[in-house]
Amino acid sequence: MKLYLAQHGNAVAKEENPERPLSDRGEQDVRSVATRLGDAGIEVTRVWHSGKTRAVQSAEILAGRILSGRKIEAVKGISPNDPVAEFASDADVWNEDTLVVGHLPFMSRLVSLLVVGDAGQELVRFSPGSVVCLERDKADRWVIAWVLRAELFCDAMSAGE
Repeated sequence: MKLYLAQHGNAVAKEENPERPLSDRGEQDVRSVATRLGDAGIEVTRVWHSGKTRAVQSAEILAGRILSGRKIEAVKGISPNDPVAEFASDADVWNEDTLVVGHLPFMSRLVSLLVVGDAGQELVRFSPGSVVCLERDKADRWVIAWVLRAELFCDAMSAGE
């Protein structure tokens, strides 16, 4: 089972729009990440998001390339400052590849708790549009399989490279 944890794309400032939808750059970055994931043959059977506009938009874009199966769903307990322990304990019994689209610091803390048992230890530095893939090893422990950061290739794509 694989767990894909994504930070939503870059959002507009609260002063510009209190709902904080994706900025043009944020949408472009998430589309680029979705293309990379789809081209790599990644598929999930469910996509969950926090319900916040920027997470919903990011989840919809990503799901368009990698979701096979059910619909996209909002779930409780993955807002920026929610405690991660309950969500992490549920993840240990999942058996379906899942994409969760959320926010910092929740996503970073979730990776840390699942991998080393300490939500306060930063293992991965997320940036808008990042995706971290966790998978269970043979001992049923979570390990980081890979990290994809939008800025590693989106700037080059924007420049026409």
